[in-house]
Amino acid sequence: MMSGTSLIEESGIDSFKFDDDGRVKRTGTMVTASAHIVTAVIGSGVLSLAWAMAQLGWIAGPITLSAFSIVTYFTSVLLADGYRSIDGTRNYSYKDVVMSYLGGLKAKLCGIAQYSILVGAAIGYSLTASISMVAIKRSNCFHKKGHEAGCHMTNDPFIMSFGLLQVVLSQIPNFHKLSLLSVIAAVMSFSYSSIGLGLSIAKIAEGGHVETSLTGMPVGKDLSSMDKMWNIFSALGDIAFAFPFSPVLIEIEDTIKSGAPENKVMKLATLIGLSISTFSYMLCGVLGYAAFGNKAPGNFLTGFGFYEPFWLVDFGNLCIVIHLIGAYQVFAQPVFRLVEDWSSQKWGGSTFLTREYPINLPSCGSYKLSLFRLVWRTGYVIVTTTFAMLFPFFNNFMGLLGAATFWPLTVYFPIEIYIARSKVPKCSMVWISMQMLSAICFLISLLAAAGSIQGLVKSVRSFKLFQSVS
Repeated sequence: MMSGTSLIEESGIDSFKFDDDGRVKRTGTMVTASAHIVTAVIGSGVLSLAWAMAQLGWIAGPITLSAFSIVTYFTSVLLADGYRSIDGTRNYSYKDVVMSYLGGLKAKLCGIAQYSILVGAAIGYSLTASISMVAIKRSNCFHKKGHEAGCHMTNDPFIMSFGLLQVVLSQIPNFHKLSLLSVIAAVMSFSYSSIGLGLSIAKIAEGGHVETSLTGMPVGKDLSSMDKMWNIFSALGDIAFAFPFSPVLIEIEDTIKSGAPENKVMKLATLIGLSISTFSYMLCGVLGYAAFGNKAPGNFLTGFGFYEPFWLVDFGNLCIVIHLIGAYQVFAQPVFRLVEDWSSQKWGGSTFLTREYPINLPSCGSYKLSLFRLVWRTGYVIVTTTFAMLFPFFNNFMGLLGAATFWPLTVYFPIEIYIARSKVPKCSMVWISMQMLSAICFLISLLAAAGSIQGLVKSVRSFKLFQSVS
């Protein structure tokens, strides 16, 4: 990729504005990379960890959280080393890394898994954000009419509102311009996590007996042994898929400015991002379980584990919405880039693709509007918004999609890339250890997929088209 530099120099353009691959200089730092990671990792699902703890109990719950944090950090470090190929050229996406080290067939399989989860996340975030928006209105309704009032309302208008906002934000040209949005989203994730923690501590301080257990919710008249098993599988899935950010790891690393080796900066950012995420997860899960016990709701802000103070519950849900606005873009930008790069290669001479129109924005400077980007990205947001409205049980499907992609993207490919890059001898101790880790995670993915399928079957039974109600 060094040819980009020479072309720039020959054309007389200031080479100080470009990196070694001929692209505009990257400006990302350890701080912005950490913000991207926190934005990608911490989702509103952090508020469901109390429920997961209630299924696993005081022993298995914290151990599972810690184990997945460690595994995710380990495999993320392996993947970060693949950003540059052996000859020093950059790999701009996860698929490029797999292509560089493992070949074309595995790169295609990686691409299918990666972009499936990215598109799925966009749909899931649209639905989840709408649920938090509705929760704000319901909270005010409960405050006025009492906690026994139903206060139910449809999610669809809120899904469309979220989609309209994403149409605007999707015109942000690329991942490199998302730093401010990611920092804001990361701050929001701390805010609603802190609110959940504070409310949990307040509930614990109130006293009153809540039932907890070393092994989680006990089997009895309210819970059959079969239901207990499915709940454990679902809880494993919730925790397993709370951590991985591998689908966007390489894209995040590609924002880091030249100077210190990108993989070293990315490894430190990964350590910081995952440490913050794990600490937040552990506190929310443990204190949430202590506050609600075995009856912990799926989400104690949108599921109304708390009603008062209603304004604080409202603010917590507003923080969730703002966070998901940024998270949507973190997961959408790699999809935008894939289609736009492919289109440029196929129809590079088209003025519709290449022409940009400068627009002066008050207080924001000049913005270059691309009609192709406007049409394609708007279409993408419309499709994800429509799917979120069509399938109100999409979060269950997301769990299945996550189960299918967790093992290959977070574990299998990083391990295989490391083995190929380091030329690890087959059947050596390191090779056997890596394969054992991969096999264990594969089994957990299967169990989580089984739990998601069972939840999906339950949701389909009560499915009504365009009737997503909270």
